[in-house]
Amino acid sequence: MAKRYKHHKRGKERFVQLPEWLQASPAWASMKPGPRALYIELKRRYTAYNNGQIFLSHRDAAKELNVGRDTVSGYYQELEARGFINKTRGHHLGRAGIGMATLWALTEYPLDGTPATKDFMSWRKTKPP
Repeated sequence: MAKRYKHHKRGKERFVQLPEWLQASPAWASMKPGPRALYIELKRRYTAYNNGQIFLSHRDAAKELNVGRDTVSGYYQELEARGFINKTRGHHLGRAGIGMATLWALTEYPLDGTPATKDFMSWRKTKPP
C-alpha cells in the first residue's frame, strides 16, 4: 500500500508546539479562541532564527482566521497586552511608498541574544473597579 503523504520529506515536517506550561498559564487559559488562533498563526511563521522579524499583516491574518481586519486588530492587542508578543517594528511606508507590516517577536523565545522574557507568565487578570 502506497504512503498517502509523499510531499513531506522524512524528518522535515514542520509543526507548532504549544508547551503545557504555556497553556496552563493564566494568560492563555483565560484567553478567547480568536487570539489563541492568531498566536498559532504567528508561531507557524517562527523558524528559530527569525524572532523579532515575524511578519503577518492584519490582512493576511484576517484571511487565515476567516475574520475581519478589525477583529484581528483586537486579537493582536490582546496578545500584546497579555505579554505573548512584542512589536519590534511598527507598520510604515517603505522607500517605494509600499506599506510595510509590523514585525513581531514571540516572548517565549530569546530575542537578539537576550533570554526569553515570557511576559505572559506574570500576567494576572485585573478586576474591574
